[in-house]
Amino acid sequence: VQLQASGGGLVQAGGSLRLSCAASGRLFSSHLVGWFRQAPGKEREFVAATRWSDSRTYYADYARGRFTISKDKAKNTVYLQMNSLKPEDTATYYCGVAFAYDTDYRAYRWWGQGTQVTVSS
Repeated sequence: VQLQASGGGLVQAGGSLRLSCAASGRLFSSHLVGWFRQAPGKEREFVAATRWSDSRTYYADYARGRFTISKDKAKNTVYLQMNSLKPEDTATYYCGVAFAYDTDYRAYRWWGQGTQVTVSS
């Protein structure tokens, strides 16, 4: 599976962005697609995830209520809608695929190249 993340950019605090993670190669029902982020000097942290097979979604506490993960199976794409963005959301955002739900990035087998999100105050 190859992943292509896109949609990042520069936005003012309070603004919104929608990230996309397009997968080439088949995603199976056992797969889980997650979004992580990594700020300079920090470890990659979990943002949100969704199971490919059903509607179950998972969020980090800081993301719940502001971010929404969704998918379009016809396009083999997972989205992360980010609203009410804050300067502390500034990071490179990555999408990855795992075989089971996990908030640890090391459980994810395939990764996209990352897309930069910068939120100005």
